[in-house]
Amino acid sequence: MGSASSRDHLMKLLEPVVSAEGLDLEDVTVTQAGKRRLLRVIVDRDGGVSLDDVADVSQAVSAALDDDDAMGQSAYTLEVSSPGIDRPLTEPRHWRRAAKRLVKAELRDGTVIEGRVLAADDDGVDLDVEGAGRRLDYQDLTRGRVQVEFRRFDDVDGDEG
Repeated sequence: MGSASSRDHLMKLLEPVVSAEGLDLEDVTVTQAGKRRLLRVIVDRDGGVSLDDVADVSQAVSAALDDDDAMGQSAYTLEVSSPGIDRPLTEPRHWRRAAKRLVKAELRDGTVIEGRVLAADDDGVDLDVEGAGRRLDYQDLTRGRVQVEFRRFDDVDGDEG
């Protein structure tokens, strides 16, 4: 089984397992790590993912993999985690989960906009760009990325003194 078909098989196998735990399956990757393989399963949901969620999903995924023999007989390590800050925002749910976060959005026309996510729905995202609201339809976006901030949005009080 090629790597693309292997990934597709794992996504189809694990999506209902992860969904049953109340989470979204964001990605699955298999990489070689010395003599072993590393299977990374990335999960998320509105409100974030707790350590208990990760533990529950890990057990369910492990059982599904054992039943299906999707990873074959050779040894592998299972790693279940939430997406990192560098994950591109490509789906409406990614934008929704980035509410109040500062993002950089790349548009199809080549321009780049930086603003804070005010709201997101199935059709587009509302950004606060330099104090003005701006609506972007997903069809006009290529991708977005959350920007790292050293102060939380809630901590900004207008006093820069």
